[in-house]
Order: sequence, then C-alpha cells, then structure tokens
Amino acid sequence: MTDGKEDPAVFTSTSLPSDPRLLATVTNAYLGTRVYRDILHVNGVYNGAVGDTHRADIPSPVNVRMTKPSTDKLTETFTLNTRTGTFSHVLQSADYTATHQIYAHHSLVHLMAFSITIQRSAHTRQPIGVQLQIPFVLKSQDLDMYQGPDFQGAHYIYGKTLVPEVDGGPQPTVHMLWTPVPQTVTLHGEEQERTWEFLTAVAESEEEVKRCYSEGMARIAAGTLYSSHTKAWAALWRGCCVDLDGPLPLRQALYGCLYYLLSAIPPLGDPNFLFHGISPGGLSNGSQGEDYWGHVFWDQDTWIFPSILLFYPEAARAILEYRIRTLGGALRNAQEQGYEGAKFPWESAATGREVCPEEIYGAQEIHVTGDVLMAFEQYYHTTQDQKLFREDGGWHLVGAVAQYWCSRMVWNEEEQCYHIKGVMPPDEYHYRVDNSVYTNALAQRSLNFAADVARDFLVPVPEEWVECAKKVKVPFDAEKKYHPEYDGYSPGEPVKQADVVLLGFPLMYPMSPEVRRNDLEMYESVTVLNGPAMTWSMFAVGWLELKEAQKAQNQLSKCFSNITEPFKIWVENSDGSGAVNFLTGMGGFLQAVLFGYTGFSLMDPTDPSCVKITEELEQGQECLRVWICDAVA
Repeated sequence: MTDGKEDPAVFTSTSLPSDPRLLATVTNAYLGTRVYRDILHVNGVYNGAVGDTHRADIPSPVNVRMTKPSTDKLTETFTLNTRTGTFSHVLQSADYTATHQIYAHHSLVHLMAFSITIQRSAHTRQPIGVQLQIPFVLKSQDLDMYQGPDFQGAHYIYGKTLVPEVDGGPQPTVHMLWTPVPQTVTLHGEEQERTWEFLTAVAESEEEVKRCYSEGMARIAAGTLYSSHTKAWAALWRGCCVDLDGPLPLRQALYGCLYYLLSAIPPLGDPNFLFHGISPGGLSNGSQGEDYWGHVFWDQDTWIFPSILLFYPEAARAILEYRIRTLGGALRNAQEQGYEGAKFPWESAATGREVCPEEIYGAQEIHVTGDVLMAFEQYYHTTQDQKLFREDGGWHLVGAVAQYWCSRMVWNEEEQCYHIKGVMPPDEYHYRVDNSVYTNALAQRSLNFAADVARDFLVPVPEEWVECAKKVKVPFDAEKKYHPEYDGYSPGEPVKQADVVLLGFPLMYPMSPEVRRNDLEMYESVTVLNGPAMTWSMFAVGWLELKEAQKAQNQLSKCFSNITEPFKIWVENSDGSGAVNFLTGMGGFLQAVLFGYTGFSLMDPTDPSCVKITEELEQGQECLRVWICDAVA
C-alpha cells in the first residue's frame, strides 16, 4: 500500500532489469524499439519467406546511453512516464544533473528522438562532460543497405528487404536519416544549462524521409519537437481515462496496460496511414526467432481490439482495414486448403497469406477467421459505420467468411447436424479434434451476423448461411450440464488457456447461469497455472457475471504474476517464457475491468438480451472501486 501521493502512471527505478527483454518500450504505430536495444522495427516491414517471415531488423541510432563515471558520487534513476510516452535516465551529483530522454514521436510517427540535458548546480563553474555509449553498427541481417550522401548534417542509409513473404510479394524499402551523436557532450563554464537533441527519421522513400527529417529539425529549432510529442500523448489520454481507488500496483497495472496498447494503435486523424496490425509483442519486438516473429494473430482481434474500440473507434477501424487489405491472401488460404471463401491465417504479416512456421496451427486453428469477423461485428454494432461495409470492403469480407464456414462444415446424418472436423481449438494442447465448441459457436455467430448485415443492406440472405447457422453442432453435455471443449473431451483433461470460458464472454452464447457456473468450475480447475496471461481475466469476467466478486478477484489477481518490474512489461507465461511486452495479456486484463466490473458488452442493440440494467452497472462500478482493490492489497 502507498500513501496515495505517488503517480501511478510513472514507473521509476534505480536499476534496470537483468533481462533486457523486460526493458521499457518506446513505440508509435510506425516505429518501435526497446530502450538500449541496437535495432528498431518499422510498421509492416517484414523479411523472409512464408514461415520465416519476421520483422526486419533495422540498426537503431537511438541506442545511446549515458555512462556513469566511476569517480563521481552519483545517484541514478530510470523512469518510464506513461503520460508523456517518454523514457528517461537521470544522473545526479552535487555538481550537476544530466537527463537523457528517449521517445517515439506520437504525432510525427516517422520520427524517433532523444535528448541530453545537463543542468549545473549553482556553486560550480567547471566544464561538465557526459560520456555517451554509442554501439551503433551499420549492418542488418534483413536489409541490403547502402549509404547515401548526408542531408542537412544527418547521415543517410537506405535499402530494401532481402526476401519477399511470398513469390512476387512486396519487398519494402527503408530510408533512414539520423543526427550524428558525439561520444561526449560538454556544458562549458559560462553555461548554466544546455540541451542537445538528436533525431532519427524513417520512411519508405527518400523524398518522404527528407521531408520528415526537415520537419523534425524545424521543430527542434523552434523548441517544439518534444512539446508536440507530449501534447499528442495528452490528447490521446484525454480520450481514454481509466482509474480507480486502490493500491498502487493495481493502478500502475492499468496505466501500464493502457500505455503499451496506446503505443501500438494507429495515429488518429491520419486517413493516409496504412496500418499493418498489432502483434502479441508489439512493434518493439518480433525479430527472427522472438515474440512470434511480429506476426498478427487472433490476439489482435479478440483480446486487444475491444478495449481500443470503446475509446478510439477510428483506430479500431484501421485495424479492420488491415484485415480488409489482406483479404486476398485469406481467399488464397482457403482455396489452397480446398475450401471456398476466406480463411484468415493463424499468423499474418503483410499479405494475409499463412506465415505460421508450424503447419499444424495454420491448417487447424481456424477459429481465427471467426475471431476476425467478431471484431467486425463489434465495430458494426458499436459505431453503425455502414460505409466500412458498403463502400470500403467490409461486406465482401463478411460474405467471404460466411462462405468459408459453410464450405468447412460437413453434414452428419446420424446426428442430423453440421460438423466442423479436424481442428485445433484455442486450447492448443488438443488438435485434430471434431466440433470444438468455441470454433463451432463462433462459426454460428459469424453466419448469423452475415445474415443480419445482408438484411440491413436489403441483400438476399443465402439459404445456406441460415441453414448452417441453425444446424451446426455446438457440443453440450445435457447430463452434466456443461459444454465439452470438443467431441470426446473427458472432464479433467488439462487445458492450456481460455477456451470454453469464452463462450460466455465475449461470445455471449446463450446459456443458463447454472451452465455458465459449471463451465467456469470445470475448466478453472484444469487450466494450467503458467499458461498465457489473458486466461484468468476471462474467468474473472465469468464470475462477475454470476455476482461472485471474491472468485473474480481471485482469478484476476493471478494476472499480477505476469507483470514484471520496474516497467510493468507483461510476460506471456508467469514463468517468464513466451512473448514479452505481451499486449494480449494486457488486453485481457483491460477487458476484465472495462467489461467485467462494469457489466458492459458489445452486441447488437436490437438483441432482446441487450437491455440496460442501470442498477447492475452501478453495482459493477462500485465493485470496481472496492472488490478489485482488495485483490492485490
């Protein structure tokens, strides 16, 4: 517990984590890096073919660090300020204070910058020098790089990725300009304070990178580069306020989750920005062999998207536009597997073709196609933005997904219903199973939504959509009154992560409170404790639906074992394995707060079950203030 005076949005430490993967990240929707890392990544720039496709590593000029002189008695602090999107390193002695600030500019997204400020104490007039470590090396395993002539005092390199994702696919070009960095900066005797600013610009063309660098330098000359960045963050935070009374760790967890998610979303007010999706580890991660290679999974659509939609529908639209742009790849995926319509890849990069390194997931974990469409459904009912569907490709995607589900189903004469066979459910411990309850219920929801949109648009509804939705099997054990995970599931079998529990939320699949409770109890006891971080948030939502606040807080408190110090970086699994900066877990945690404790849901407002229960919402908000606070006290 704290005295309440410490700012929950500012994370400060006197040391850095021993594992460099847990360092803070500074990203915007276009550029990203971890602090003190020698590479950065660019939105949508991948190298490598198919399963080897990964974010291209680009040498990072912002990988600079002040060194601590061994002879000086200095205090040293490292701070991530989530309000301003800034990482700072401060050295303080009796004679001076040196501050190093690093940030990815939040409105001029082609720019990353850092500054060094030395401020003298009043009683000294000696020159003060600060040494800088500059481990910058002009090489990349992913780009054929060339050096060009300097521009406005900046160094210049450019190159394109070596290997396209698919034959004939894009090989993006990267152009970078950066301010040279000296090994020492010195405050002379007559100076009381001085700031040195260093700029890096990255873009797809020489013309654009020079324009962006020039604009950044003009703002430096005017003294407004950093202030324009902090103003952009302030505007972003004004659209998204989640806070509560309670212990500092809980409030810090909320601000940390929001900061890392907001760092990943497309810029607001820029209709020309092409967004390439959100991967589980964010833009700062995703090199070859790490953090799922920077690919886009259902994590984006199911776990991250809903919270963004609540606050920033414009950014949510850009996420859906990424799926629309990659629809061609999804159509090819289905065709190659012998089906009609569109099958979205389990792992997506630039083209929408399957880029999962292991074939089994791409072939069997087909629920991702329904996950994508559920995000479209949530957006449709929340915004009523019909233009996305009528004019901008959304309806074509909806119809293609419905067509895929119909072609993927087979009629079972004995049971007189449709089966979906040979799949891997969200619980990846099991594969080649028939009738995954989550997959089938999601397919049913996809078809029902497609039919609803067709009716809204006065388009004839294919009879096949209605028939398949009506007669697809959704496994249910009438004797035990629970949903088996798939045909043949035996109660007690270990489960990797949230699966059947997702029927209640976010699928809102109709069931009685008794069945909902049975599902929660059945799967809570067999879900592995060190599984992916988002799981326990969904159990918390389920218990909150049943007014079991104590059980909900028990589940939500498990999330805190996935939050690392000091910068609140989430790890995928509580033992530290898996992806880091795990946005999926953060998204699940936020959904537990935003939907579980408030009782909100994203669904068709004309649905009979969609009613406003003011008293319950008020109780939910009080629960947010009281019960959740006790969870980590």
